[in-house]
Amino acid sequence: MSIEERFKVLHEFVKPARTNLKSNVWDYLMGGSETETTYKRNRQALDTLALCPRVLRNVETIETGTEVLGQKLRLPVILAPIGSFQDIVPEGGVAPAKAAARANVLHMLSSSCQPSMEEVAASIDYPKIFQLYVRGDTAWVDDMISRAIASGYFALCLTVDLDYYGRRERDIAKRHLPTARLANTGDQHQARFSWPDIERIRSKFDIPLILKGIAMPEDAVRAVEHGVACVYVSNHGGRQLDHGLGAMACLPDIVEAVAGRAEIIVDGGFMRGTDIVKALALGANAVGIGRLQGLAAAAAGEDGMVRMVEILTDEVERCLGLLGVTSFNDLDSSYVKTAPPVTEAGAFSAFPLLDEGY
Repeated sequence: MSIEERFKVLHEFVKPARTNLKSNVWDYLMGGSETETTYKRNRQALDTLALCPRVLRNVETIETGTEVLGQKLRLPVILAPIGSFQDIVPEGGVAPAKAAARANVLHMLSSSCQPSMEEVAASIDYPKIFQLYVRGDTAWVDDMISRAIASGYFALCLTVDLDYYGRRERDIAKRHLPTARLANTGDQHQARFSWPDIERIRSKFDIPLILKGIAMPEDAVRAVEHGVACVYVSNHGGRQLDHGLGAMACLPDIVEAVAGRAEIIVDGGFMRGTDIVKALALGANAVGIGRLQGLAAAAAGEDGMVRMVEILTDEVERCLGLLGVTSFNDLDSSYVKTAPPVTEAGAFSAFPLLDEGY
């Protein structure tokens, strides 16, 4: 059976992913920290937004593409960094890098992912972003950035919401350590990493800088003042600070604070094409796809991730047309209003047919 026949809708990735993954890895992918409140609020923030369509407009031709950080993409999507991707597919970070190239979206490689940044870069000639966790001193950071630049990564992302590793109770209760944590040392370096380090990196290296883990407008403003190219609105998928706001609840204030001085990416609970449209209507330039990427990879590897982007593209195209617009450029916040959710927020509230056995 072809990949197109196997996966017609996004929720069809879930069951084979669950079957293919060991229970520990499933919990690593799908879990959050402590009570998983932030994790659920990510989805709740999306589920409480309603779309407001216009009618009697010529929408015969729809354009789903856009430009993100100077790269022309089929869809404003970034395959977000997943640290232990090698636990999901044996190819590790090579699989999403190749999938992104085939699907014409972006991939952000985690520094905690295997194989090395050089091996991933050599696997495909296509624009890639390198995401760095600070696990060493200044010399170590400079070496990692220099290696990324030498390997051809066109942008550098620094994750700034991991000063302490979140209490991910699904993992703790099973005494499970993802492979990215097994060899992990140097957490203290991330804990002491601060704004002067951003200033130093910006002054030393000529590479667009992304700060991932921004949740408050004050920090977004400071990031812009430090010359970052992109503010990445994220709470680490609800895997770090518990009882935080959903990422989409943070987005409007950050968009207002940034005021067009940097691009904006947002992630946290994104599972549908309509989610992407909501984010761009509220001012984001792109959306990071994390758990859905992992589910597609676990279900069908590289081909699964490509198919995931194809389905998302179809959902986005239909959504834009039904809203009465022909591209993301036509969207603004008037196309979105708050409304009561119709399902309880959770990992799969975007996939209600899962509960009905489809």
